Amino acid sequence: MRLTGPGAAIRTSEEVSEALATGAPVVALETTIISHGLPRPRNLRVAIELEELVREAGAVPATIAVLDGVARVGLDKDMLERVATEPDLRKLGFRDLPVAAALGASGATTVSATAFLAARAGIRVFATGGLGGVHREWTADQDESADLDMLAKTRITIVCAGVKSILDVPATLQRLETRGVTVAGYRTDAFPGFYLHSSGLPVDWRLENPEDAAAVMRAQDRLGGPETALIVANPVPEDEQLDPALHDRVLAEALDAAAREGIAGQAITPFLLDYLVRGTGGASLEANLAAVRGNTRLAGAIAAAWTGPES
Repeated sequence: MRLTGPGAAIRTSEEVSEALATGAPVVALETTIISHGLPRPRNLRVAIELEELVREAGAVPATIAVLDGVARVGLDKDMLERVATEPDLRKLGFRDLPVAAALGASGATTVSATAFLAARAGIRVFATGGLGGVHREWTADQDESADLDMLAKTRITIVCAGVKSILDVPATLQRLETRGVTVAGYRTDAFPGFYLHSSGLPVDWRLENPEDAAAVMRAQDRLGGPETALIVANPVPEDEQLDPALHDRVLAEALDAAAREGIAGQAITPFLLDYLVRGTGGASLEANLAAVRGNTRLAGAIAAAWTGPES
């Protein structure tokens, strides 16, 4: 293992360290989907599958978590199994990292924490499912995901299927624009809808292949300026998306249920996502996994194009 950064707060695995030192492609993977988003034992199988998809694309997977206060960039088999099976593993955003490090806590990393740790380790490409964003009724409670702030100050390319459809998607896109975060659709002119192939909202830029994404990344570096992210919005295939009518009906029911029960703040996202899983008979979970698989494959290809010779 090698130390990254001051102190002993961040450690990269030998495999990831060697890949970074030799300029080989690396893809960061978050762990909240493993610890909090999937049932056991399927979560461990999916974690292993996602790492294999990265390898099939010619890149090295760097699954990230915090274990006993140390941020681990690249997990071995035992660490991955621990993330998948340890009860009451905390969910750690960026703001939680110093406390977890000081108290020796363990947790799975969200998008904000994963993006930060990946960038600190020198990893440029990150695959996830859907981003957080501006919540509905923002004008009343100003609930906004820390993902947006982190992407506004972190030079990383994140491949995702848009933002979670339980959010205020138009407001989230406006917020990303305000913060200077570049958003490009991958072979699409519409912003993806997470569970759905399309949110119905346009994107300003379209990328046709991994080399296009790598070229944008190089242009970011040449231009300089604020260290903002590149979002590559990759839609779930239409034949694997959640049925749009079912999605809209169950989401409306979920929002009504949350209002009746007074669910708000950090509790609202897990409540709505769980309601969608139950209300769709698990179909929303399958659409989510289809999106994550596609994003992981694409991230691997982008990482390979980024570290390969410039065309």
